[in-house]
Amino acid sequence: MKNMPAKLDQLLQFLKLTPNEPFILFALAKEYENLAQRETALEYYTQLVKNHPNYVGTYYHLGKLHEQQQDFRKAFYTYQKGMDVARNQGDQHALSELAGAKLNLGDAEEFEE
Repeated sequence: MKNMPAKLDQLLQFLKLTPNEPFILFALAKEYENLAQRETALEYYTQLVKNHPNYVGTYYHLGKLHEQQQDFRKAFYTYQKGMDVARNQGDQHALSELAGAKLNLGDAEEFEE
């Protein structure tokens, strides 16, 4: 890719060496998000949720990305899933952040089908 930012290029090189490393996948998702390439960021976040469901940091950022895309239902349930993961891991900080983000969206009744 021509004129690729150095940080992105470096992360992609790391990914070649360790293709399933969750931190690299997360860093790539954040970098693509910072470059306003939201669809690519979404692909990496989705891969993390699928292959590394206990990587708790994913859920907050994926939820925020869903919010940016005006998909508030997906954001709500992403935060909920992240809260479950954080609770299971005893990660009170992540649990608090996710609960706050979820609360800002409304309550479950608004998102039920």
